[in-house]
Amino acid sequence: MNGETGRESDSDNPAASFAKLLETIQRLRAPEGCAWDRAQTPTTLRPSLVEEVWETVSAIDAQDEKNLEEELGDLYLLVTMIAWMKEQEGTFTVSSVLRRIHEKLVRRHPHVFANATAGSVKEILIRWDEIKAAEKGTKPVADSVLDHLPAALQPLEKSLKLQKKAAKVGFDWPSAGPVWDKIAEEMQELAAAAKQGAPGKIEAEVGDLLFSVINLARFLKVDPSVALHATNVKFDRRFREIEKRLAAQGVKPSDAGLARMDSLWNQVKSEEVRAASAETPAVAPSEAAESDKPQNASK
Repeated sequence: MNGETGRESDSDNPAASFAKLLETIQRLRAPEGCAWDRAQTPTTLRPSLVEEVWETVSAIDAQDEKNLEEELGDLYLLVTMIAWMKEQEGTFTVSSVLRRIHEKLVRRHPHVFANATAGSVKEILIRWDEIKAAEKGTKPVADSVLDHLPAALQPLEKSLKLQKKAAKVGFDWPSAGPVWDKIAEEMQELAAAAKQGAPGKIEAEVGDLLFSVINLARFLKVDPSVALHATNVKFDRRFREIEKRLAAQGVKPSDAGLARMDSLWNQVKSEEVRAASAETPAVAPSEAAESDKPQNASK
């Protein structure tokens, strides 16, 4: 292998690059390897796995190709390490993981790998669900169309999945218009509950409002989890800038007061908006049309 990383020799050989990654992980997990890596389990790696997924999402959003390359590598590391842990246990193997996903992709795309006819994206997704149900030995519609959701789904993701599953059998708004009205209705109900001061009712109405906002995001073809992540990143960036500017003035945030910090927030926001406007090129009609295409997110 040429060079320290083997990048040049393996650049056109993903199999060799993956083999090298697996070999490195095996050495790290070996008795003479790294004590930290040997101490890890799939359970201890869960937080890192989630964190790396969101760091990858952030790199995609920022169109930071160099960072994206690194974050994808981190994901490969964690996924491969967990698979190798299971091979060490004798549960399954790294090869079986790769073989199963390959077989699944071929099986669930008969319009590509078999003689089935390709239809619309909607028809392809319906066929995907039918094949998936047959694989698992269940009917496409079991006791409920809401069956078979992963138990580990976080509340926001579960709300989105519930809505998508109900929509597949027609339980859905005809357009985004009524969803806007529903959000306004939930806002009024939340305001009334807050006025009453009943904690249980307030909590219930907050949940209803969030559920409706997620519904609107679905109609607008926005992944609410990704959108919220981007807003978290934005808030973090802007508040840190407020702290930085206050520090330059010799003022602590706790001593600045809301009015002063809000003024700085608006300054930072305006500067970001102007910078983004100066850097963002005009979107070609073909690109705009591409963004309206339905996403295959329900697989």
